[in-house]
Amino acid sequence: MASRRSSIHPELVDRMIAPIVRFLRIQASAGILLLACTIAALAWANSPWRESYDHFWHTDLNVAFGPYSLKMSLAHFVNDALMAIFFFVVGLEIKRELLVGELASFRKAAMPAVAALGGMAVPALVYTAVHFLTDAEHPEAMRGWAVPTATDIAFAVGILAILGSRVPLALKVFLTALAIVDDLGAVVVIAIFYTEHIDTITLLFAHVVLAASLICNWIGVRTPIVYALLGVVMWLLLLQSGVHATIGGVLLALTIPARRRIHGAEFAAFARRAIQDFERAEAGPGDTMVSHERQDIVHHIERACEQVQSPQMRIEHALHPWVAFVIMPIFALANAGVPFDAPLGQTLGGGVGLAVALGLLIGKPVGIVGATWIAARTGLGILPSGSSWLQILGVACLGGIGFTMSLFIAQLAFNEVQTLNLAKTGILAGSFTSGVLGSILLLRAPSRR
Repeated sequence: MASRRSSIHPELVDRMIAPIVRFLRIQASAGILLLACTIAALAWANSPWRESYDHFWHTDLNVAFGPYSLKMSLAHFVNDALMAIFFFVVGLEIKRELLVGELASFRKAAMPAVAALGGMAVPALVYTAVHFLTDAEHPEAMRGWAVPTATDIAFAVGILAILGSRVPLALKVFLTALAIVDDLGAVVVIAIFYTEHIDTITLLFAHVVLAASLICNWIGVRTPIVYALLGVVMWLLLLQSGVHATIGGVLLALTIPARRRIHGAEFAAFARRAIQDFERAEAGPGDTMVSHERQDIVHHIERACEQVQSPQMRIEHALHPWVAFVIMPIFALANAGVPFDAPLGQTLGGGVGLAVALGLLIGKPVGIVGATWIAARTGLGILPSGSSWLQILGVACLGGIGFTMSLFIAQLAFNEVQTLNLAKTGILAGSFTSGVLGSILLLRAPSRR
């Protein structure tokens, strides 16, 4: 009877968890979940229970340790603490691309880097022009010039995943690299333009912690918990220094070791020997529990699996699902709830809302395509293989999906709730329209081998 249960139980469990495993493995899943949370936030903020939305996200959290205490609202915790983890993973992705990815050489990096710069500069110019034409009497609204410069990699790459083979692989790689450079640019913009006051002493201590993390890398510390503790300390110091604490996530990521202890060929040879030793070793009674000798071999294999991967890759692999399926959806729930108190046409008729929407919808594709054309004509970069200009225009429109990063920058740019809601409305309208337009263009573009 026991043997029958053991033969049925794994199969039943596999069938139960298979849909979850497939969901997590599909690139589009993160974008679908993000969209669902956005719709949920909008529905909640415009329902009869709209007041509970604000009350919930403004619930105070208080953590005390002796005479020291940290107090912030739930929304601030999401935007300052959870998003620091998001930026940490962004930093790991940037470092990986710079070392071994699409940004590892000048020839590879030139085209997406130039396209990303164009995709940041032109939306900022469009925002500025619309602001002076429609809302010049409110100079404080100019603080939002960086809001339409961002690209949401989860939504954009998710749409490409849904389109499948209609989009050449090289074009998907191009958009991914472009979005990563865009994220790097957003980090620089936040650090330079959205830091209002600086506590020099506290910032100096944060640099000391960053230096300690670099020293740990240099002397060969590979335990993630060490870097996690240093990261928490640096985050607390940056939070008090005036520099936005999420920047600490990117800085810490750049200090994580990227070297492997053993290389591929050495690992393969060791694994073959270990498997042979495992097969020759005596099993436990009835093989219900492996012998001590086999346990030792398994532990050695586990250790080798850790050493053949760099800490950077292991940490990124472990955190990416949490960022994609937990942190970003929570961020959407906390920030996408915009009450539509006025008709959409009136909200986007001028001012911040229109400037953001046009920056994403027009500025992004014009900037990306224009910069790509200049790079191709001057020989600075090469076009993605198998791609037409119509497909590049479609991908450039997908670059206008600002969403997560745009919402984050808007939170930093605007303190007034009404102006912030106008910016959020522009982000949602511009991102949605850009996504639909980009998808239509990519579907209509003829497939090329």
